[in-house]
Amino acid sequence: MRSQLHEGIGYKDLESMMKSTIHVDEFSSKMGEDADIIVLSFFVRDNRAAKDLVSWFEKGYDFVLDADMSPGEIKPNRYLVYVEIRRRHAAVKQIDLLLDDLSTLTEFSPNDWVMVYQNKSHPWNSETFEKLVPTSPNQYREVKEKDLNEWRVAAGMPVKNTFERDQDMRALQNAAGI
Repeated sequence: MRSQLHEGIGYKDLESMMKSTIHVDEFSSKMGEDADIIVLSFFVRDNRAAKDLVSWFEKGYDFVLDADMSPGEIKPNRYLVYVEIRRRHAAVKQIDLLLDDLSTLTEFSPNDWVMVYQNKSHPWNSETFEKLVPTSPNQYREVKEKDLNEWRVAAGMPVKNTFERDQDMRALQNAAGI
């Protein structure tokens, strides 16, 4: 009878396997609406390393809704690992935790990471993330509708709002502290 050894990912196992870049919202969510979910992606240099990282994200964090890897290589032996988290104000702290924990697996400290958002690179920090990335579904819709409404104005079409906050919604949000 043969027993199989199942090892987890360990200290510095991903050294030289990842780029120190975190891509934000470059891909659409498979779990739900983009307004509700932030999609993070990481570049990994090996199939097994990518699979291990997916497992690490899914098993290690209750706030990770889903983690997955690209179905095929994006370049020879190069993969993307996707992580989906809720689009909430807590997202920045959750991402800080992920990057801090990745320092145990990689050669990167949290200050080494670069965030790519809307095809522009920024050194990773909480303030930049909160300034650039919508951290609530309403913020996301406001930003996306603003862009879409600019196109509508240019095309001579009427401007639309996707949602309006009525008194009941404001009272509910105030009671919830959001």
